[in-house]
Amino acid sequence: MMTTNTKMTAKLMTGTQVPELEVKTLDSKLWKLSQQKPQNLTMLVFYRGWFCPICQTYIEDLNNNLKDFAKLGVEVIALSGDSQEKAQQSRDNWGIQQLTIGCEVSIDLMRRWGLYISQGAFKNEPPLFCEPGLFLVKPDGTLYYAAINSAPFGRPQISEILWAIEFVLEKKYPIRGTE
Repeated sequence: MMTTNTKMTAKLMTGTQVPELEVKTLDSKLWKLSQQKPQNLTMLVFYRGWFCPICQTYIEDLNNNLKDFAKLGVEVIALSGDSQEKAQQSRDNWGIQQLTIGCEVSIDLMRRWGLYISQGAFKNEPPLFCEPGLFLVKPDGTLYYAAINSAPFGRPQISEILWAIEFVLEKKYPIRGTE
């Protein structure tokens, strides 16, 4: 017997305005997407949380390449539903020094961004959390690119995203996937 999940998730369309995003950061500030003024793009990287070893590797790689993103005029933030305490543990244990970390992201906000939501299946997982998503947002709040995963693997590699952004900027590549 099949069951139907009736929880609705938004499908964000490239070329349209993204939902407002306000999150608490580890430095106890309120980070607002609408207040960001990147030269080219803001990159939002949603990750599962402190319990995910695949996220750890991904976020470490992201942190290690922040200077390359900055050279391309890209501001970066990593986001999860982790409590401030768990997010701080991750920062400390993963050696994340430069990357802005947003925490306490609500499940509702995750759904507004079209992320897949999973139920914890192991005792170290929270009851609900988001699966990974990576978004590139233009300075005017328009969605340029979205990569949404239903599991922790298969994310765009950081080196690939860097290459793609460089290509996009050099070629003035248009927004795709608008239909």
